[in-house]
Amino acid sequence: MYTLIYDGTFEGLLTAVFEIYERRLFHVKLEKGEWHSSALFEEVLQVVTDENRANRVLRGLRKKLSANGVQRLYIAHMAEMENEENALIGFIRYVFDTDQNVEEDYGNKYVMRVSEIIKMVRREKHRMEAFVCFQKLQDETFYAVVEPDFNVLPLLVRHFKNRYADQKWIIYDIKRGYGIYYDLHDTQYITLDFSEVNKPANVISAFSEDERIYQHLWKNYFASVNISSRKNTKLHLRHIPRRYWRHLTEKI
Repeated sequence: MYTLIYDGTFEGLLTAVFEIYERRLFHVKLEKGEWHSSALFEEVLQVVTDENRANRVLRGLRKKLSANGVQRLYIAHMAEMENEENALIGFIRYVFDTDQNVEEDYGNKYVMRVSEIIKMVRREKHRMEAFVCFQKLQDETFYAVVEPDFNVLPLLVRHFKNRYADQKWIIYDIKRGYGIYYDLHDTQYITLDFSEVNKPANVISAFSEDERIYQHLWKNYFASVNISSRKNTKLHLRHIPRRYWRHLTEKI
């Protein structure tokens, strides 16, 4: 058994696939992190991400899969789910070791698992599109904090760029420590220093005066339209899971 340690990037994953075929490894386990000493009867190899090798594997995948199939593989990796690297490795090896297109071969456990991961990631993406709550800052930028279960921020760019093309905005993933900034023309990935406010979500001092008024009005509206006698907590939680509440104005 060989354990391959990689850096967690998609390019690193593809480089690991290159190493597997170059070294003719059969029984392998892929782990994300730093190199560690091997256990008994197990050899540990450090995978050094190589762009050229990763591109060779990617070109091979594009010959065997549709454009949508390659994108699905990338999205599955971007989910950053613990201990799922081996499902992705198994899927890629099945792609290369089979003559026909395997994208809909759900009888294979790796194809089925990748499909399940994709469904979870896309469900989270749609929820983020629905529950992102912007707050207007003093510099006219609209700021929103999110904590998605999966790393879906890159998947949100197109939706919010199209929907809010006429205003500057930031969507910040406080779980992963990075965000997307749109400046009316382009988007870019950013990191922010919250040392002065202690928490990324605590930017009240930077709110515009209008934002304070809008939040107050929205909370009053939400309270006034709520009918206590028709309260259905189970249905409410089904549509808006509790983990999203901390970033919704009406729930704060």
